[in-house]
Amino acid sequence: MTDQSMRGLIATLGATGELHRVSRKVDPKFELGAVLALRDRGPAVLFENTGTLPVIGNLLVSRKRFADGLGIAGDQLDARCLQALTHPIKPVMVASGPAQDVVHSDNIDLARLLPVPTWFERETGPYITAGVIIAKDPETGCRNVSIARLRLEGGGRVMAGIAKNHHLYLLAEKAKARGHKLQIAVAIGNHTAVLLGSQLYLGLGDDEYDNIGGLLGEPLQLVKCRTVDLEVPAQAEIVLEGEFDPADLIEEGPVSEFHGFYVNYGAGIGGSIRCVTHRRDAIYQAILPGYASEHCLLGGVAIGATLCQALQRMIPAVKRVLITEGGMGRLHAVISMHKPKLGEGKRAVLLAMGQVNLLKLVTVVDDDIDIENPREIEWALAARFRGDEDLMVIEGVKADRCDPVHDELTVTKIGMIATTRPGDGEPLTRSELVLAPKEILDRVRNEIDQY
Repeated sequence: MTDQSMRGLIATLGATGELHRVSRKVDPKFELGAVLALRDRGPAVLFENTGTLPVIGNLLVSRKRFADGLGIAGDQLDARCLQALTHPIKPVMVASGPAQDVVHSDNIDLARLLPVPTWFERETGPYITAGVIIAKDPETGCRNVSIARLRLEGGGRVMAGIAKNHHLYLLAEKAKARGHKLQIAVAIGNHTAVLLGSQLYLGLGDDEYDNIGGLLGEPLQLVKCRTVDLEVPAQAEIVLEGEFDPADLIEEGPVSEFHGFYVNYGAGIGGSIRCVTHRRDAIYQAILPGYASEHCLLGGVAIGATLCQALQRMIPAVKRVLITEGGMGRLHAVISMHKPKLGEGKRAVLLAMGQVNLLKLVTVVDDDIDIENPREIEWALAARFRGDEDLMVIEGVKADRCDPVHDELTVTKIGMIATTRPGDGEPLTRSELVLAPKEILDRVRNEIDQY
């Protein structure tokens, strides 16, 4: 078994100069988040003096960091995500793990035990933002692994902000219908595979732990919780054990969303934490919420993988899908296709929007375009997009509640097809790029460091 903690990535970043240590005392209330915001896309930041535990932030602020966390080359990230979806590996139980080195089970006070940041001026309390929540379907016993924001309410009390279409909310409603509460465990400080796997768009009843194993390339090691009937990653830094009470609704007030604005979603679900376990030298992980690189990428990488798989089932010409950071990791997608037939680009747009309701701008390009390079995407629009024929405008589409410009929960969605058409291949047309002879170009590419 490999290292299944987040410490391997921290060590890697330390060795490559991508870890910045802050030794001065930093207040988790506003100050810590301000540092992360001003250093977004920079080195990971380890706050060594917060009054309780050290805090790591800005860990996964680029696609390369995700690849580093999985121990693969940067250009293998998409392939590894697709492999995890098609070749899941079931987890294994182990007798013990460092996540349970220290146990607190009396008079839980989360604010005293953990340096949970208060992020933004109008938010009404500190939020756990990197907590992977594990629960089981009250009807089937199937596991669900996901992330939702958790606000500290004093002592062991928490409030969970969960969208009503999320599986975790549906499980809470099932528990409510049966007249009982929903047991939960919250793992904080996780391997990249655990964080990424928790965000995959799977079906209700699918176990994300299986796909996390696919991301790892081996079974995820789990340990039984101490006080609830759940299993958690054995090498997590911190685990909270407790329950949600779907009958206990707590008004949330203004809260940040991925687009960088405040929203008010109404009431969240109350809950209580009755046991906390952690490593002896635990590190608290924090993900800067709002329009921040790590927050956007965590959703975007996972959404892109599941959308790509879904599209390839219907249109084999689809090669890659990128959910862009500029589109907040949710709202904009670029689809790469190999020699699409006439009309296939538009079909891909419609299928993508049907698969991921959040999407409202989808651009389709040929696979000679590097979809991670905004300059090449803009070139494709300038060179291959015909506004009168290749622009799709679909008005009055049902929107997600978190879209920043929805009008009574509807938006206008746009597709742009920037691909070469069949018949554009005659000599000296826009389908043939100017290049040196292939054999010369290939040789020079292989020897470029010698020039």
